[in-house]
Amino acid sequence: MEQHEQRRETHAIILDFLQNGYPFDRRPAHIKTSIAHGLGVTKFALLELVPNKDVKLQPFQRVYIGDEEASRDLIHHVTGRIGMNKLTQTARSELPHAIKAVVEDREQEFVAFFNKAQPMSTRMHALELLPGVGKKHMKEILEAREEKPFASFEDLKVRVKTLADPKKVVIQRILNEIEGKEKHCLFVR
Repeated sequence: MEQHEQRRETHAIILDFLQNGYPFDRRPAHIKTSIAHGLGVTKFALLELVPNKDVKLQPFQRVYIGDEEASRDLIHHVTGRIGMNKLTQTARSELPHAIKAVVEDREQEFVAFFNKAQPMSTRMHALELLPGVGKKHMKEILEAREEKPFASFEDLKVRVKTLADPKKVVIQRILNEIEGKEKHCLFVR
């Protein structure tokens, strides 16, 4: 995951688009601005975005939110990070699907986690932080990767037969981290 250490997100996936702003905003309609909720594709940050005037966004649309204003044709600015509690119901329901899309796009990075994960202490291995992965699964993963590094999620699934779908395991872990359910963050920054 080291290659994604830039300071800010540069791209986001739209989770929800509120053309008329938040419904609880009591300001007159001509003052309100459109709002979008997005998921950053490198650090999995939940973001509140303000689109450019007259721009209509769709769920799962990928948008540029980086510093180069000339390239930012859809998003005017990023208001900032937001918590799960501020997401709209639509954004919450789309979040697992957006995470899945990012994990599939960056599959090699997540497979590399299975290939390179190390012990965190004498009693705990980083692999054990994944949902449903205990000592037995961890040992099987370590033995299989010693023979040959995993090439894909499918390879991992075939070679470690007792492990549930590794892609789903990673997606669930990321969702748990975003929701603040985890003490240690493996993938979310």
